[in-house]
Amino acid sequence: MSAEVLMEALSLDHAFHALADGNRRAILALVRAGRRPVGEIASELDLSQQIVSHHLKVLREAGLVSGTRSGTRHLYAVRVEGLAESKAFFDDFWPERLTRLKAAVETAEVAGDG
Repeated sequence: MSAEVLMEALSLDHAFHALADGNRRAILALVRAGRRPVGEIASELDLSQQIVSHHLKVLREAGLVSGTRSGTRHLYAVRVEGLAESKAFFDDFWPERLTRLKAAVETAEVAGDG
């Protein structure tokens, strides 16, 4: 396995691990509209700032969010590039599935007309 393929697989592993947690998915949903501070995320989700900070660390390490400083606040936003890698993995499955679905529908239509 090439180093590039191995790195891509590790990146996907980190992303899928991060996305496996419901709180982290909820955080992503909140920050997809724009940068939000930890305290606001915690308040919105009724979680402690410490727990939100932990989840944000996991998301950041997986490349799914980015953090910036604004004065004393840390603001977090979705990192679209990180999500694109995960999406690309799943996109590879759809053309084959859609082709099979189309063939099944066309076969059913022919059988029904006969």
